[in-house]
Amino acid sequence: MDIHAHFQEHGFYIARGVYSPDEVRAMEADFDRIVDQLLKSDEDVNARWGAGDTVVYHTHQVQVYSAVWLQAIQHPKFLDVAEAILGPDIILHHTKLFQKPPEVGAPFPVHQDWQYFPTVQDTMIAGVIHVSEATEEMGCFRAYPGTHQYGRLDGMMGGGQNREITDQYPIEGATPCIVEPGDVVFFHYFTFHGSMPNRSQKTRKTVLVQMHAGSDEVEPGNRHVYSRLALRGWNHLAKRSTGNIAG
Repeated sequence: MDIHAHFQEHGFYIARGVYSPDEVRAMEADFDRIVDQLLKSDEDVNARWGAGDTVVYHTHQVQVYSAVWLQAIQHPKFLDVAEAILGPDIILHHTKLFQKPPEVGAPFPVHQDWQYFPTVQDTMIAGVIHVSEATEEMGCFRAYPGTHQYGRLDGMMGGGQNREITDQYPIEGATPCIVEPGDVVFFHYFTFHGSMPNRSQKTRKTVLVQMHAGSDEVEPGNRHVYSRLALRGWNHLAKRSTGNIAG
């Protein structure tokens, strides 16, 4: 089964070995440098979802911090997989760093992403770049195959509002995506996904890259950070008034 067909059927796809070991080492070095810079700031960088004393460090737009990461999201192998799913025109919405520390790394409840940044044509996907391994014990990404076919469901932002659905799809039952450094998990923003806590002695390090097709755009009024950078091909809806990358 080819990439597009697999993604259409399951709502996610694991691309193995997208980045070489040397590339991963450079990406991880700058990942660690970003986290160090975050922790030295006076900002709240813990993105845990109400899970007690757990921790997950985060920041948007890693390409603003690091030229290595700007190159990483423009990597031909990464974009080849994205193109197989989206087509030739690929627009960056945003990137986001997540670090799950050992033993206290926070879980993420089952949710959809569409309510955070809905697009007109619902072409939004993400690619989760791994610069560390991710095992079940480390709280790896988990997804329910085929659940993207539900489309837009209200109350699916992770707060448990849609109990009729989330009770049917506990995070423990989702398919674990066990990966190595350099692998990327691509998923549709309708796909039910989340993760368990990191109970291991290792740190889980990922960067999420959110993208949509060049013929699509985020619905008017949404205030999430929005890059609008053409990673490949053409942005068919760009105009002077959308030149502000802040939103």
